[in-house]
Amino acid sequence: MLAPLGGVSVRRMFGGLGLFREGLMFGLVARGAPSLKAAPDERAAFAAEGGAPFSYAWADGRTTVIASCRRAPDRLGDDPEAFAVRARRACAAARGADRAKPARRRRAGDPTG
Repeated sequence: MLAPLGGVSVRRMFGGLGLFREGLMFGLVARGAPSLKAAPDERAAFAAEGGAPFSYAWADGRTTVIASCRRAPDRLGDDPEAFAVRARRACAAARGADRAKPARRRRAGDPTG
């Protein structure tokens, strides 16, 4: 389902898989469920479809919540075209979040940094 994006790499993280494109994380797959980066103005739409923020419980009892990464709606699992559209928007959200960082914290290779 990620093939239409091209250039996606996968790394282990949070007990699952981090999804990266152009050096930026745009999603996670953990506990069998995909979560995608969401711009602030998209988070309400995710919530309306049950898209809770991604959370991870550490062995020491702490919990990490990544508010910008939301569980993808179940309907996307049955619709590869809609999933690709949403994944492209997640990539755009990742680029936007990276641009908003101070220049010293931007990813290497970012032309705006």
